[in-house]
Amino acid sequence: MISMSEAKKINKPTLNIEAAVKRLKPVVTHTPLQFNANLSCKYGCNVYFKREDLQIVRSYKLRGAYNMMSQLSKDLLAKGVVCASAGNHAQGFAYSCKKLGVCGVVFMPIPSPQQKVNQTKMFGEDFVEVILVGDTFDDTAVAAKAYTLEHGMTFIPPFDHVSIIEGQATVGVEILDDIKTFTHEPIDYLFVPVGGGGLSAGVGTYFKEHSPSTKIIGLEPEGAPSMFWALKSGEPVELENIDKFVDGASVKRVGDVTFSFCKDALDDMHLVPEGKICTTILQMYNEEAIVVEPAGAMSVAALDHYADQIKGKTIVCIVSGGNNDIARMQEIKERSLTFEGLKHYFLIRFAQRPGSLKEFVNKVLGPYDDITRFEFIQKHNKEAGPALIGLELRTKADHTTLIENMKKYHINYDEINKDDNIYGYLI
Repeated sequence: MISMSEAKKINKPTLNIEAAVKRLKPVVTHTPLQFNANLSCKYGCNVYFKREDLQIVRSYKLRGAYNMMSQLSKDLLAKGVVCASAGNHAQGFAYSCKKLGVCGVVFMPIPSPQQKVNQTKMFGEDFVEVILVGDTFDDTAVAAKAYTLEHGMTFIPPFDHVSIIEGQATVGVEILDDIKTFTHEPIDYLFVPVGGGGLSAGVGTYFKEHSPSTKIIGLEPEGAPSMFWALKSGEPVELENIDKFVDGASVKRVGDVTFSFCKDALDDMHLVPEGKICTTILQMYNEEAIVVEPAGAMSVAALDHYADQIKGKTIVCIVSGGNNDIARMQEIKERSLTFEGLKHYFLIRFAQRPGSLKEFVNKVLGPYDDITRFEFIQKHNKEAGPALIGLELRTKADHTTLIENMKKYHINYDEINKDDNIYGYLI
Protein backbone atom coordinates (compact mmCIF):
# COMPACT_ATOMS: atom_id res chain seq x y z
CA MET A 1 0.00 0.00 0.00
CA ILE A 2 1.11 3.55 -0.67
CA SER A 3 -0.16 6.92 0.43
CA MET A 4 -1.86 8.88 -2.32
CA SER A 5 -0.80 12.07 -0.56
CA GLU A 6 2.77 11.45 -1.74
CA ALA A 7 1.79 12.46 -5.29
CA LYS A 8 2.83 15.96 -6.33
CA LYS A 9 0.23 18.58 -7.15
CA ILE A 10 -0.51 18.50 -10.88
CA ASN A 11 -3.30 20.58 -12.38
CA LYS A 12 -6.10 18.58 -13.95
CA PRO A 13 -8.72 19.57 -16.53
CA THR A 14 -12.49 19.51 -16.04
CA LEU A 15 -14.57 16.50 -17.09
CA ASN A 16 -18.05 16.70 -18.63
CA ILE A 17 -19.18 13.16 -17.89
CA GLU A 18 -22.89 13.90 -18.28
CA ALA A 19 -22.36 14.96 -21.90
CA ALA A 20 -20.45 11.73 -22.54
CA VAL A 21 -23.37 9.71 -21.15
CA LYS A 22 -25.75 11.31 -23.68
CA ARG A 23 -23.28 10.90 -26.52
CA LEU A 24 -22.72 7.20 -25.82
CA LYS A 25 -26.25 6.14 -24.91
CA PRO A 26 -27.31 5.12 -28.46
CA VAL A 27 -23.97 3.39 -29.16
CA VAL A 28 -22.70 1.38 -26.18
CA THR A 29 -24.34 -1.39 -24.19
CA HIS A 30 -25.43 -0.50 -20.67
CA THR A 31 -23.69 -3.52 -19.18
CA PRO A 32 -25.21 -5.28 -16.16
CA LEU A 33 -24.22 -4.97 -12.53
CA GLN A 34 -24.57 -8.51 -11.17
CA PHE A 35 -24.62 -9.81 -7.61
CA ASN A 36 -22.19 -12.69 -7.17
CA ALA A 37 -23.43 -15.20 -4.59
CA ASN A 38 -20.29 -17.38 -4.50
CA LEU A 39 -17.82 -14.62 -3.68
CA SER A 40 -20.29 -12.90 -1.37
CA CYS A 41 -20.48 -16.10 0.68
CA LYS A 42 -16.71 -16.65 0.55
CA TYR A 43 -15.81 -13.16 1.80
CA GLY A 44 -18.83 -12.50 4.01
CA CYS A 45 -19.87 -9.40 2.09
CA ASN A 46 -21.94 -8.32 -0.91
CA VAL A 47 -19.91 -8.62 -4.11
CA TYR A 48 -21.13 -7.21 -7.42
CA PHE A 49 -19.55 -7.53 -10.87
CA LYS A 50 -19.73 -4.68 -13.37
CA ARG A 51 -19.72 -6.80 -16.54
CA GLU A 52 -17.83 -4.74 -19.12
CA ASP A 53 -16.79 -8.06 -20.63
CA LEU A 54 -20.35 -8.05 -22.04
CA GLN A 55 -19.82 -4.75 -23.86
CA ILE A 56 -20.26 -4.79 -27.67
CA VAL A 57 -16.51 -5.12 -28.17
CA ARG A 58 -16.08 -7.13 -24.94
CA SER A 59 -14.39 -4.29 -23.05
CA TYR A 60 -15.11 -0.76 -21.83
CA LYS A 61 -12.68 0.78 -24.33
CA LEU A 62 -15.42 1.56 -26.86
CA ARG A 63 -16.72 4.27 -24.53
CA GLY A 64 -13.63 6.45 -24.63
CA ALA A 65 -12.83 5.92 -28.30
CA TYR A 66 -16.31 6.79 -29.54
CA ASN A 67 -16.69 9.72 -27.15
CA MET A 68 -13.56 11.35 -28.56
CA MET A 69 -14.06 10.50 -32.22
CA SER A 70 -17.69 11.62 -32.30
CA GLN A 71 -16.60 15.12 -31.25
CA LEU A 72 -14.10 15.57 -34.10
CA SER A 73 -15.04 17.93 -36.93
CA LYS A 74 -16.12 16.54 -40.31
CA ASP A 75 -12.88 17.82 -41.83
CA LEU A 76 -10.72 15.96 -39.29
CA LEU A 77 -12.77 12.77 -39.65
CA ALA A 78 -12.41 12.94 -43.41
CA LYS A 79 -8.60 12.91 -43.07
CA GLY A 80 -8.79 9.71 -41.02
CA VAL A 81 -7.84 8.58 -37.53
CA VAL A 82 -5.04 6.49 -36.00
CA CYS A 83 -4.70 4.55 -32.75
CA ALA A 84 -2.12 2.44 -30.94
CA SER A 85 -3.35 -0.40 -28.76
CA ALA A 86 -2.57 -3.74 -27.15
CA GLY A 87 -5.98 -4.90 -28.32
CA ASN A 88 -9.07 -3.60 -26.53
CA HIS A 89 -8.73 0.07 -27.46
CA ALA A 90 -8.13 -1.09 -31.02
CA GLN A 91 -11.46 -2.91 -31.06
CA GLY A 92 -13.35 0.04 -29.60
CA PHE A 93 -11.62 2.31 -32.11
CA ALA A 94 -12.42 -0.03 -35.00
CA TYR A 95 -16.10 -0.29 -34.04
CA SER A 96 -16.25 3.53 -33.77
CA CYS A 97 -14.71 3.89 -37.23
CA LYS A 98 -17.38 1.66 -38.73
CA LYS A 99 -20.15 3.39 -36.78
CA LEU A 100 -19.01 6.85 -37.90
CA GLY A 101 -18.03 5.78 -41.42
CA VAL A 102 -14.42 6.90 -40.89
CA CYS A 103 -11.20 5.36 -42.22
CA GLY A 104 -8.79 4.38 -39.48
CA VAL A 105 -5.36 2.79 -39.03
CA VAL A 106 -4.69 0.58 -36.01
CA PHE A 107 -1.15 0.03 -34.73
CA MET A 108 -0.82 -3.02 -32.47
CA PRO A 109 2.22 -4.62 -30.75
CA ILE A 110 3.57 -7.66 -32.57
CA PRO A 111 2.92 -9.98 -29.53
CA SER A 112 -0.80 -9.05 -29.43
CA PRO A 113 -3.00 -12.15 -29.13
CA GLN A 114 -4.21 -13.17 -32.60
CA GLN A 115 -7.74 -13.23 -31.25
CA LYS A 116 -7.57 -9.49 -30.58
CA VAL A 117 -6.11 -8.78 -34.02
CA ASN A 118 -8.89 -10.75 -35.70
CA GLN A 119 -11.57 -9.11 -33.57
CA THR A 120 -10.25 -5.66 -34.47
CA LYS A 121 -10.55 -6.43 -38.17
CA MET A 122 -14.02 -7.88 -37.62
CA PHE A 123 -15.35 -4.84 -35.77
CA GLY A 124 -13.84 -2.35 -38.22
CA GLU A 125 -14.51 -4.30 -41.43
CA ASP A 126 -13.32 -2.28 -44.46
CA PHE A 127 -12.92 0.92 -42.46
CA VAL A 128 -9.70 -0.10 -40.67
CA GLU A 129 -6.18 -1.26 -41.51
CA VAL A 130 -4.13 -3.11 -38.87
CA ILE A 131 -0.35 -2.63 -38.68
CA LEU A 132 1.70 -4.76 -36.24
CA VAL A 133 4.86 -3.06 -34.97
CA GLY A 134 6.95 -3.02 -31.76
CA ASP A 135 7.13 -5.35 -28.75
CA THR A 136 5.14 -3.23 -26.26
CA PHE A 137 2.36 -0.67 -26.36
CA ASP A 138 4.90 2.10 -25.83
CA ASP A 139 6.94 1.03 -28.89
CA THR A 140 3.75 0.82 -30.92
CA ALA A 141 2.58 4.28 -29.82
CA VAL A 142 5.77 5.92 -31.08
CA ALA A 143 5.28 4.41 -34.54
CA ALA A 144 1.58 5.32 -34.59
CA LYS A 145 2.19 8.96 -33.67
CA ALA A 146 4.87 9.30 -36.33
CA TYR A 147 2.45 7.87 -38.91
CA THR A 148 -0.24 10.29 -37.75
CA LEU A 149 1.97 13.34 -38.29
CA GLU A 150 3.23 12.09 -41.62
CA HIS A 151 -0.29 11.62 -43.02
CA GLY A 152 -2.04 14.58 -41.38
CA MET A 153 -4.48 12.38 -39.46
CA THR A 154 -5.84 12.53 -35.86
CA PHE A 155 -4.42 10.30 -33.15
CA ILE A 156 -6.96 8.69 -30.79
CA PRO A 157 -5.02 7.82 -27.63
CA PRO A 158 -5.96 4.78 -25.54
CA PHE A 159 -6.12 6.67 -22.25
CA ASP A 160 -4.36 10.04 -21.95
CA HIS A 161 -7.03 12.49 -23.18
CA VAL A 162 -9.94 14.22 -21.45
CA SER A 163 -12.50 12.85 -23.93
CA ILE A 164 -11.22 9.29 -23.43
CA ILE A 165 -11.43 9.66 -19.65
CA GLU A 166 -14.96 11.10 -19.90
CA GLY A 167 -16.07 8.11 -21.94
CA GLN A 168 -14.59 5.58 -19.53
CA ALA A 169 -16.19 7.46 -16.62
CA THR A 170 -19.64 6.42 -17.87
CA VAL A 171 -18.90 2.97 -16.41
CA GLY A 172 -19.07 4.63 -13.00
CA VAL A 173 -22.33 6.40 -13.85
CA GLU A 174 -23.96 3.07 -14.66
CA ILE A 175 -22.63 1.42 -11.49
CA LEU A 176 -24.10 4.08 -9.20
CA ASP A 177 -27.40 4.06 -11.11
CA ASP A 178 -27.73 0.26 -11.02
CA ILE A 179 -26.66 -0.38 -7.42
CA LYS A 180 -29.90 1.33 -6.31
CA THR A 181 -31.88 -1.66 -7.59
CA PHE A 182 -30.01 -3.91 -5.10
CA THR A 183 -29.45 -1.76 -2.03
CA HIS A 184 -29.74 1.75 -0.63
CA GLU A 185 -26.44 1.28 1.20
CA PRO A 186 -23.40 3.02 -0.30
CA ILE A 187 -20.69 1.09 -2.12
CA ASP A 188 -17.85 0.64 0.34
CA TYR A 189 -15.11 -0.55 -2.02
CA LEU A 190 -14.66 -0.26 -5.79
CA PHE A 191 -11.89 -2.37 -7.36
CA VAL A 192 -10.63 -0.95 -10.66
CA PRO A 193 -7.96 -2.35 -13.00
CA VAL A 194 -5.30 0.18 -14.03
CA GLY A 195 -3.25 0.21 -17.23
CA GLY A 196 -2.67 3.69 -18.57
CA GLY A 197 -5.20 5.05 -16.09
CA GLY A 198 -8.16 6.10 -18.25
CA LEU A 199 -10.77 3.92 -16.52
CA SER A 200 -9.53 4.60 -13.00
CA ALA A 201 -9.26 8.34 -13.68
CA GLY A 202 -12.78 8.62 -15.04
CA VAL A 203 -14.64 6.25 -12.74
CA GLY A 204 -12.63 7.31 -9.70
CA THR A 205 -13.32 10.99 -10.29
CA TYR A 206 -17.05 10.40 -10.77
CA PHE A 207 -17.23 8.35 -7.57
CA LYS A 208 -15.34 10.97 -5.56
CA GLU A 209 -18.07 13.46 -6.46
CA HIS A 210 -21.14 11.22 -6.24
CA SER A 211 -20.09 8.52 -3.74
CA PRO A 212 -17.25 10.09 -1.72
CA SER A 213 -17.32 7.44 1.02
CA THR A 214 -16.36 4.69 -1.45
CA LYS A 215 -12.74 3.57 -1.28
CA ILE A 216 -11.30 3.33 -4.80
CA ILE A 217 -8.69 0.58 -5.09
CA GLY A 218 -6.50 0.66 -8.19
CA LEU A 219 -5.01 -2.63 -9.35
CA GLU A 220 -1.97 -3.28 -11.51
CA PRO A 221 -0.13 -6.48 -12.46
CA GLU A 222 2.96 -7.04 -10.33
CA GLY A 223 5.13 -7.04 -13.44
CA ALA A 224 3.94 -3.64 -14.72
CA PRO A 225 3.57 -1.28 -11.73
CA SER A 226 3.59 2.00 -13.67
CA MET A 227 0.83 3.81 -11.72
CA PHE A 228 2.17 2.45 -8.45
CA TRP A 229 5.55 4.07 -9.05
CA ALA A 230 4.01 7.22 -10.52
CA LEU A 231 2.11 7.79 -7.29
CA LYS A 232 5.19 6.92 -5.25
CA SER A 233 7.26 9.41 -7.24
CA GLY A 234 4.59 12.11 -7.43
CA GLU A 235 4.65 12.09 -11.23
CA PRO A 236 4.58 9.59 -14.11
CA VAL A 237 7.81 7.65 -14.51
CA GLU A 238 8.89 5.34 -17.31
CA LEU A 239 9.69 1.78 -16.29
CA GLU A 240 12.65 0.20 -18.02
CA ASN A 241 11.17 -3.30 -18.24
CA ILE A 242 7.68 -4.71 -17.74
CA ASP A 243 6.04 -8.13 -17.86
CA LYS A 244 3.67 -7.97 -20.85
CA PHE A 245 1.55 -10.98 -19.83
CA VAL A 246 -1.40 -8.84 -18.69
CA ASP A 247 -1.46 -7.18 -22.10
CA GLY A 248 -4.53 -5.04 -21.38
CA ALA A 249 -2.90 -3.37 -18.36
CA SER A 250 0.84 -3.33 -19.02
CA VAL A 251 2.32 0.04 -19.96
CA LYS A 252 5.76 1.43 -19.21
CA ARG A 253 4.37 4.88 -18.39
CA VAL A 254 0.92 6.10 -17.35
CA GLY A 255 -0.50 9.26 -18.88
CA ASP A 256 0.06 12.77 -17.57
CA VAL A 257 -3.65 13.60 -17.79
CA THR A 258 -4.80 10.32 -16.26
CA PHE A 259 -2.26 10.71 -13.46
CA SER A 260 -3.60 14.17 -12.63
CA PHE A 261 -6.95 12.54 -11.82
CA CYS A 262 -5.73 9.26 -10.32
CA LYS A 263 -3.53 10.94 -7.73
CA ASP A 264 -6.70 12.33 -6.13
CA ALA A 265 -9.18 9.58 -7.03
CA LEU A 266 -7.34 6.44 -5.89
CA ASP A 267 -7.32 5.57 -2.21
CA ASP A 268 -4.89 2.69 -2.62
CA MET A 269 -2.84 0.88 -5.27
CA HIS A 270 -2.34 -2.88 -5.08
CA LEU A 271 -0.08 -5.01 -7.24
CA VAL A 272 -1.57 -8.38 -8.21
CA PRO A 273 0.80 -11.28 -9.03
CA GLU A 274 0.36 -12.60 -12.55
CA GLY A 275 0.00 -16.14 -11.20
CA LYS A 276 -2.87 -15.05 -8.95
CA ILE A 277 -4.55 -13.44 -11.96
CA CYS A 278 -4.26 -16.74 -13.83
CA THR A 279 -5.79 -18.68 -10.95
CA THR A 280 -8.70 -16.22 -10.95
CA ILE A 281 -9.23 -16.56 -14.71
CA LEU A 282 -9.59 -20.32 -14.30
CA GLN A 283 -11.85 -20.00 -11.27
CA MET A 284 -14.16 -17.51 -12.99
CA TYR A 285 -14.45 -19.82 -15.98
CA ASN A 286 -14.99 -23.01 -13.97
CA GLU A 287 -17.18 -21.59 -11.20
CA GLU A 288 -18.97 -18.66 -12.85
CA ALA A 289 -18.87 -19.57 -16.57
CA ILE A 290 -17.33 -16.13 -17.21
CA VAL A 291 -14.52 -15.74 -19.73
CA VAL A 292 -12.19 -12.91 -18.70
CA GLU A 293 -8.88 -11.66 -19.98
CA PRO A 294 -6.00 -11.15 -17.52
CA ALA A 295 -6.72 -7.43 -16.99
CA GLY A 296 -10.41 -8.23 -16.49
CA ALA A 297 -9.63 -10.69 -13.71
CA MET A 298 -7.54 -8.33 -11.57
CA SER A 299 -10.43 -6.81 -9.63
CA VAL A 300 -11.55 -10.25 -8.46
CA ALA A 301 -8.00 -11.53 -7.94
CA ALA A 302 -7.35 -8.73 -5.44
CA LEU A 303 -10.18 -9.70 -3.06
CA ASP A 304 -8.09 -12.20 -1.11
CA HIS A 305 -5.68 -9.40 -0.17
CA TYR A 306 -8.53 -7.25 1.14
CA ALA A 307 -10.55 -10.06 2.75
CA ASP A 308 -10.44 -8.57 6.26
CA GLN A 309 -11.34 -5.03 5.16
CA ILE A 310 -14.29 -5.98 2.95
CA LYS A 311 -16.07 -8.31 5.41
CA GLY A 312 -19.66 -7.11 5.83
CA LYS A 313 -19.22 -4.44 3.14
CA THR A 314 -20.68 -3.72 -0.30
CA ILE A 315 -18.09 -4.36 -3.01
CA VAL A 316 -18.02 -3.72 -6.76
CA CYS A 317 -15.43 -5.34 -9.02
CA ILE A 318 -15.10 -3.94 -12.53
CA VAL A 319 -14.64 -6.91 -14.87
CA SER A 320 -13.08 -4.76 -17.56
CA GLY A 321 -12.80 -7.16 -20.50
CA GLY A 322 -13.30 -10.65 -21.86
CA ASN A 323 -11.02 -10.74 -24.89
CA ASN A 324 -9.01 -13.81 -23.92
CA ASP A 325 -7.34 -15.86 -26.63
CA ILE A 326 -8.11 -19.55 -26.02
CA ALA A 327 -4.59 -20.35 -27.27
CA ARG A 328 -3.21 -18.76 -24.09
CA MET A 329 -5.04 -21.10 -21.73
CA GLN A 330 -2.16 -23.56 -21.39
CA GLU A 331 0.17 -20.76 -20.32
CA ILE A 332 -2.51 -19.43 -17.96
CA LYS A 333 -2.89 -22.87 -16.36
CA GLU A 334 0.90 -23.25 -16.06
CA ARG A 335 1.30 -19.85 -14.38
CA SER A 336 -1.57 -20.60 -12.03
CA LEU A 337 -0.18 -23.99 -10.94
CA THR A 338 3.26 -22.48 -10.37
CA PHE A 339 1.84 -19.60 -8.32
CA GLU A 340 -0.26 -21.98 -6.22
CA GLY A 341 2.81 -24.12 -5.47
CA LEU A 342 1.49 -27.11 -7.40
CA LYS A 343 3.92 -27.10 -10.35
CA HIS A 344 7.67 -27.45 -9.92
CA TYR A 345 10.66 -27.99 -12.21
CA PHE A 346 13.92 -29.69 -11.32
CA LEU A 347 17.25 -30.46 -12.94
CA ILE A 348 18.08 -33.91 -11.57
CA ARG A 349 21.40 -35.65 -12.16
CA PHE A 350 20.60 -39.33 -12.23
CA ALA A 351 23.32 -41.88 -11.62
CA GLN A 352 24.21 -43.50 -14.93
CA ARG A 353 23.15 -47.00 -13.96
CA PRO A 354 20.11 -49.19 -14.65
CA GLY A 355 17.21 -48.62 -12.26
CA SER A 356 18.05 -45.08 -11.08
CA LEU A 357 14.96 -43.56 -12.70
CA LYS A 358 12.78 -46.41 -11.38
CA GLU A 359 14.04 -45.74 -7.83
CA PHE A 360 13.20 -42.05 -8.20
CA VAL A 361 9.63 -42.78 -9.30
CA ASN A 362 8.98 -45.49 -6.70
CA LYS A 363 10.75 -44.02 -3.67
CA VAL A 364 10.95 -40.23 -4.09
CA LEU A 365 7.64 -39.34 -5.72
CA GLY A 366 4.47 -39.40 -3.68
CA PRO A 367 1.39 -41.44 -4.72
CA TYR A 368 -0.29 -38.40 -6.33
CA ASP A 369 2.77 -36.64 -7.78
CA ASP A 370 2.47 -36.46 -11.57
CA ILE A 371 5.38 -36.16 -14.00
CA THR A 372 4.25 -33.63 -16.61
CA ARG A 373 7.59 -33.08 -18.31
CA PHE A 374 10.65 -35.28 -18.73
CA GLU A 375 13.68 -34.59 -20.90
CA PHE A 376 16.71 -36.86 -20.59
CA ILE A 377 19.56 -37.99 -22.83
CA GLN A 378 21.76 -40.78 -21.53
CA LYS A 379 25.40 -39.73 -21.55
CA HIS A 380 28.08 -42.42 -21.78
CA ASN A 381 31.38 -42.27 -19.91
CA LYS A 382 29.83 -40.01 -17.25
CA GLU A 383 28.78 -40.84 -13.72
CA ALA A 384 25.56 -38.77 -13.83
CA GLY A 385 23.17 -37.59 -16.54
CA PRO A 386 20.98 -34.49 -16.06
CA ALA A 387 17.23 -34.65 -16.64
CA LEU A 388 14.69 -31.85 -16.75
CA ILE A 389 11.60 -32.94 -14.81
CA GLY A 390 8.32 -31.10 -14.33
CA LEU A 391 6.09 -32.28 -11.48
CA GLU A 392 2.47 -31.42 -10.71
CA LEU A 393 1.45 -31.97 -7.09
CA ARG A 394 -1.98 -32.45 -5.57
CA THR A 395 -1.40 -30.05 -2.66
CA LYS A 396 1.14 -27.36 -1.86
CA ALA A 397 2.23 -29.29 1.23
CA ASP A 398 3.36 -32.22 -0.95
CA HIS A 399 6.37 -30.13 -1.99
CA THR A 400 7.86 -30.42 1.50
CA THR A 401 7.57 -34.21 1.41
CA LEU A 402 9.09 -34.29 -2.08
CA ILE A 403 12.16 -32.32 -1.01
CA GLU A 404 12.57 -34.48 2.11
CA ASN A 405 12.55 -37.61 -0.06
CA MET A 406 15.09 -36.07 -2.44
CA LYS A 407 17.47 -35.54 0.45
CA LYS A 408 16.71 -38.90 2.06
CA TYR A 409 17.65 -40.80 -1.09
CA HIS A 410 20.59 -38.50 -1.91
CA ILE A 411 19.14 -37.17 -5.17
CA ASN A 412 21.43 -34.64 -6.82
CA TYR A 413 19.02 -31.88 -7.86
CA ASP A 414 18.52 -28.16 -8.48
CA GLU A 415 15.06 -26.63 -8.30
CA ILE A 416 14.28 -24.11 -11.03
CA ASN A 417 12.42 -21.03 -9.84
CA LYS A 418 10.85 -18.11 -11.70
CA ASP A 419 13.96 -15.96 -11.26
CA ASP A 420 16.09 -18.37 -13.29
CA ASN A 421 16.63 -17.63 -16.98
CA ILE A 422 15.58 -21.14 -17.97
CA TYR A 423 12.18 -20.61 -16.33
CA GLY A 424 11.05 -18.40 -19.23
CA TYR A 425 11.81 -21.24 -21.62
CA LEU A 426 9.73 -23.69 -19.57
CA ILE A 427 6.70 -21.40 -19.27
